[in-house]
Amino acid sequence: MRVKGGTVTRRRHKKMLSRTQGFFGTRRKLFRRANEAYMKSMAYAYRDRRNKKRDLRRLWIIRINAAARNNGTTYSRLVNALKGSMIALDRKVLADLAVNDPGAFTAIVEAARA
Repeated sequence: MRVKGGTVTRRRHKKMLSRTQGFFGTRRKLFRRANEAYMKSMAYAYRDRRNKKRDLRRLWIIRINAAARNNGTTYSRLVNALKGSMIALDRKVLADLAVNDPGAFTAIVEAARA
């Protein structure tokens, strides 16, 4: 006996179309196009959650380098000096200090040099 999956299929389609509200054109109206667009958007979201970490690290390094150059050194020399003087601050904290508390950053640079 043949079984038709009408209500189940409709429910599945409606769920997918509700997820794609706000997409452009047929990507929100037609199930197949919406399904493709949704799967692609989830792949981009997964990828970019990882790329976000990469981008933030690059931003921190740029900020640390700019602040280090204001204090007469470079990023690579500063990081090497911090490791040599056993000052364990990560790039996120250093970048935050460089932006929000330049005085403390200068004190860290001086401590690393000594």
